[in-house]
Amino acid sequence: MELFLIRHALAESVSHDGTDASRSLTVEGVDRFREVTRALERLGIGLDLVLHSPLRRCVQTAALLEPVTSGPIREETGLAAPPAEALLSAVRGERVALVGHEPWMSEMVGWLCGARGAFALRMGKGTVAWLEGQARPGSMRLVGLMTARMARTLINPP
Repeated sequence: MELFLIRHALAESVSHDGTDASRSLTVEGVDRFREVTRALERLGIGLDLVLHSPLRRCVQTAALLEPVTSGPIREETGLAAPPAEALLSAVRGERVALVGHEPWMSEMVGWLCGARGAFALRMGKGTVAWLEGQARPGSMRLVGLMTARMARTLINPP
């Protein structure tokens, strides 16, 4: 399987109601993440399933993946917490994306690649980590990493 771990796009620092859960993507965050989606299209990556944290910025980021998604886009509460075995039971399909938060997305990369606690990856907003293998701790390998800036260069070469 291919698993795409995605940190939500750039979001406002304070929401209209002051809660973390309702922080929205900024206009810049939406624009940049649309470039990430276009880059995924250019790479021929289509998704069977997108699971996202229930926090608004992840819901909005996941919705922006619709052009490359043939299956459902749905909430998974486990993505608003540290990586856990229960979350992996929801991962079904050949190409699945998980949209969540730092530091948990980076921790998940390390956990799935067998380097939990020793892995130094820090994912910026809108970054995509591409893994292959079995969705079990220590059973995947990191195939690629694409930042929002890299996506912009891919779709608009210099």
